Parts: sequence; structure tokens; C-alpha cells
Amino acid sequence: MSNAAQILPPLAERHTLLGWARKNLFNTWGNALLTLLTGWLVLWSGRALLVWAFTAAEWGVIAANLRLILLGQYPIANVWRLWVSLQLLAFLVGNSLAIWGRNVRRISLALAAAPLLLALLPFGLQPRLWLAGLTFFGIVGWALGRPAGPRQRRIVLLGWAIWPFIFILLLRGLTPPEGRLPLVPTNLWGGLLLTFLLTVVGIVFSFPLGVLLALGRRSRLGAVRWFSIFYIEVIRGVPLITILFMAQLMLPLFLPSGLTIDRVLRAMVGITLFSAAYLAENVRGGLQAIPTGQFEAAYAVGLNGLQTMGLIILPQALRLVIPILVGQFIALYKDTALVAIVGLLDLLGIAKTVLAQPEFLGLQREVYAFISMLYWVFSYAMSYVSQRLEVSLGVGKR
Repeated sequence: MSNAAQILPPLAERHTLLGWARKNLFNTWGNALLTLLTGWLVLWSGRALLVWAFTAAEWGVIAANLRLILLGQYPIANVWRLWVSLQLLAFLVGNSLAIWGRNVRRISLALAAAPLLLALLPFGLQPRLWLAGLTFFGIVGWALGRPAGPRQRRIVLLGWAIWPFIFILLLRGLTPPEGRLPLVPTNLWGGLLLTFLLTVVGIVFSFPLGVLLALGRRSRLGAVRWFSIFYIEVIRGVPLITILFMAQLMLPLFLPSGLTIDRVLRAMVGITLFSAAYLAENVRGGLQAIPTGQFEAAYAVGLNGLQTMGLIILPQALRLVIPILVGQFIALYKDTALVAIVGLLDLLGIAKTVLAQPEFLGLQREVYAFISMLYWVFSYAMSYVSQRLEVSLGVGKR
């Protein structure tokens, strides 16, 4: 190695903002002009946006319809059931961060502060208390999880396995209208609540299905391989909206008389089947990136094919494709807006409902700006968590 390759830049250029700007933004005349032009465009557009947001925009439409945007037409008398499930989730998240996430202090602080920041929105007293409870139970879970042993870790994993069933039970209910947990039909689910449900269900169920399809496409069994190839290529050859239309409009034609499937469940199945086909190709790309020497080394130490794939190959393949998997999950989160076309009131469907109110006609910019901000915040959160996960696993470094 030459001496020139080991020379480091001066300290002033490595540790000051001025040195960084001179090196990266003004190192040539062309870059300097491009930087000035870009800065002017950002200032001009940013000033116009801020002036509109703080002087001309009528945000009263958001304050008046905030509950509708977040929960749809979910009965207000049963909203406490959602809050209870979220308190349990906050406790599990805090417990898990204390046990497995000791090096993610920024994420922990952000999660603890997020409910308190949301409490600044125009909610009533009761929602603000519930939001403060999220921070409280998250901190309690974190405190109880610090001296965790193997037994407590198993309990936390069991809690994560049970929580989705508790959430669905509380969300939907069990008893008739006069009972303590009255049933809430899915046609009342909407807004951000429905968008989250579609996204989480799509991610949770499409991931194992996609992994199985990726393994099936590489299988030596002809029937399994050709079935996987046929499924993947057919699903990837049609748009998501086609599958949603098939699930909502065509599927009832093939069902026996008197048998119906819930509309929300049909949308979940359609989104899961569609996402699994794309996820399978992403995982297959990770599997192909693993050198054949890994297989040979696993066989050399006495592992069989199933053990080799489950313990050696698949973990490495999934680690390699974390960025593209998270990118697909973000795309899935945004693609749930298509269910508005088939009559489900997700975030986009609720936005159309709000704009149909006579007192809020012509306020499309305010409504769609707020909806876009919700999509951006959660998409960025998933992207940030993905980046931290990549750093902790050393993706691209070893």
C-alpha cells in the first residue's frame, strides 16, 4: 500500500461543517452553482409551503375529523379496547428493548417521546391520558426487562405470540351488543386503524409464505418447483388492484349460496398472496448470493439439507436482503390505499369521506397533506429501524 493512500485529510476538514461543505458542495465551479441553485429552490418552495401551512391552510378540517381519520367509524364507546391493547404493546416493546436492544438508545428515546408529542395534537383529555399511559407502560416494561434472565425472555416471546390474538379479540369483540365486549363489524373499521391492520397482516403472513415459495422454487422436487414458479410468475404478472377486485367481486360468485367471507378478510388475503410472490423473488436473490462453499461446509460437519438451509443458508440470505425486504414492506404499507377503490375506508377512503362533508368542500390540500404526512412518518420509521438493524448486523461490512 502506498503512503499516499494512508494520508488523512486535515482535522479542519474532518470535523467542521465548513470543511465538509467545501469538500462536498463547493469543490468545483459546477458543484458550487448546482448547490446555490438547489438551495434557492429549497428556500423558495419551503417558504411558500410554510406561508400556506401557517397562514392560509384551514386545519380545522383535521381537528374536526381526527378520530374519523384515525379509527374510521369504530364506536367511540369501545375505543378503550384499542387503548388497552396498545398499552400491552407498549409494555412488550419496552421489555423487548431492554432485553435485546441495549444498543438502540435513540430508538428507545424516540418511542418513549412519540406518545407525548402526539398528545400535543387536538385530542381531548382522555386520549391524552391514554397516550401518556403508553409512555408510562413502555418505561415500566423497560425497567422490568433490564435484569432479564432466560425465563423472562421466554415469557416476553410468549407475550409477543399471544398479543395479536388479544388485539383482534378486543378489536372485534365476542358478545352481543348488550355484553361487555360487543361485536364491532368490520364495515366500521377504517382510517389509520384499517391501514395498519392490512399492513401488519400482509407483512406477517406474506413473509413465511414468500420464504417457502423461494425455497420451493429452488427445490429438486419437480412438482414443488414448478408450482412455485407458476404461482410467482402469475401473481407478479398482474397488478394488485386486479387481485383485490377478484377477491372482492369475483370470489363471492364461486362460493356456495349463503356462505360469505368478510370483505376486510378478503382484502387481507389478496394483499398477502400478492406480496408473497414479490417477497419470494427477493429471498431467492439472497439465497443465490450465498457461495456454494457454505453448503459444502455445512454438509462436511454432518448437517442434513434441512439443517443446512435453516441454520446456515437462510439466516445469511435474509440478512443480505434486509434493505429490499423493508423497501417492499414500505411499498405494501402505501399500496393498502388501493383498497379504497374496492369500497374499504382506509386512510384514503376516509379522506374522500371527509372531503364529501358540505362544510369542508374544497379543502383537498389540507386533508391530503395530513394523510401524506401520516404515510411519510410511518414509512420513515420503518426505514430508520431497517437502517439500525443493518448496522447492528453489519450488512455490507462482513
